[in-house]
Amino acid sequence: METKKRRIVIALGGNALGNTLPEQMAAVKITARAIVDLIEEGCEVVVVHGNGPQVGMINNAMAALTRENPNQPNTPLSVCVAMSQAYIGYDLQNALREELKNRGIEHIPVATMVTQMRVDPEDPAFQNPSKPIGHFMTKEQAEVAEAKYGYIMKEDAGRGYRRVVASPKPAEIIEIGAIRTLVDAGQLVIACGGGGIPVTLKGNHLKGASAVIDKDFASCLLAKELNADCLIILTAVEKVAIRFGKPDQEWLSDLTTDQAKRYVTEGHFAPGSMLPKVQAAIEFAESKPGRTALITLLEKAKDGILGKTGTRIHS
Repeated sequence: METKKRRIVIALGGNALGNTLPEQMAAVKITARAIVDLIEEGCEVVVVHGNGPQVGMINNAMAALTRENPNQPNTPLSVCVAMSQAYIGYDLQNALREELKNRGIEHIPVATMVTQMRVDPEDPAFQNPSKPIGHFMTKEQAEVAEAKYGYIMKEDAGRGYRRVVASPKPAEIIEIGAIRTLVDAGQLVIACGGGGIPVTLKGNHLKGASAVIDKDFASCLLAKELNADCLIILTAVEKVAIRFGKPDQEWLSDLTTDQAKRYVTEGHFAPGSMLPKVQAAIEFAESKPGRTALITLLEKAKDGILGKTGTRIHS
């Protein structure tokens, strides 16, 4: 009788994709090797990725088109997220398919699911948009953008003005049924790219929202929905640290959710950086007995799964 494979949801950090098209083409090859290493270890893998630089690039390109051609309407952020999901998925699924075939693994199809994520229009994040996106503007350009497109603009550390949008918590993965069917059929699925396309539900109509969803919270929700055994959040460091960057910095290998919560309360993790990763890891580890989360470096994913490195978070 075949033993049940460990089901793992992997959240890829921005460093796994590079910042430009050529960088992404090179980065996905390394990323694919790390993911296929886990498949060779007998894991069933589902992939979630960020899209920070990519969605910014698309947003800037579409904004430039609008400036160039007054008849071209402004492109909603939700559409920019959809575009980023498709083109990152295209590069990633091709790199994964090639890596699988290079290792003689012929029976695992790879698919990207364009994924919508329902958010609550009453989420407090909408009252305090804080996530900067797009290019820097002068005060005058910012005022035009506010008047013309209804953007919320904020001054950014003396560098100019940038558009800010809300970062609400993900509430429901719209395509979860299709994702589950593909995963259960043994496919390697890329889903919830960039945290998912943010939508709100009114009646039966899904409407794009001006928001970005944190991909770590999205991957946590996906891992729970797919009844995964492990959530792996891949980032730019091998382990989580407390007192990061200070002389008495301490790397952490094993944390209970209670310990992790205490460190969160004490303010050890930077908002917008390590904090959401640790919060997502805690949420997943507490969601069902036996579930664990792992935070580590992309290149160390296999060692992490084998218990050799990374920060393991469990209840």
